[in-house]
Amino acid sequence: MHDIDNDDEFISKTQRKKECDELQKLGEELTTLKDNELDSFDLPDELYTAIINSRKIRQRGALKRHRQYIGRLMRDIDAEPIAQQLLKIRHKDDVNNAAFKRIEKWRDQLITEGDKAIDEIIKELPEADRQYLRQLSRNAIKEQQQDKPPVAYRKIFKYLRELSE
Repeated sequence: MHDIDNDDEFISKTQRKKECDELQKLGEELTTLKDNELDSFDLPDELYTAIINSRKIRQRGALKRHRQYIGRLMRDIDAEPIAQQLLKIRHKDDVNNAAFKRIEKWRDQLITEGDKAIDEIIKELPEADRQYLRQLSRNAIKEQQQDKPPVAYRKIFKYLRELSE
């Protein structure tokens, strides 16, 4: 008879099933990646081939069986590094959006606040050219007043983006 209380390795059937479902979902997420993103993972050949082949399957039942197969293959590998890398890929857009919004904010402050904003930007980006930022700011204000196309406005954004990269 198996004593459950003394066995540290005991995992309930429900827990095993939950882990298998999570691995299958992870495998399904891998099937949605672009080829260059998928190539960045260090996957076993059999799993990589199964993921590529799943993209060709159109029948619902066959696709379900194939996803289960991918989940089965996922059980044979350490899925934690894959999950971490997948998380990075999924959230890279969030990081890019945050940087974009920060640069837009700086640009708008530069036009509305002038030197105060330049001081703030130089604290964040010490390699920024104060004189060039002043010039771009003056030109952007002049363009707005004369209803001209926002050439300097765009140059400010481009310059700040280059500096922050």
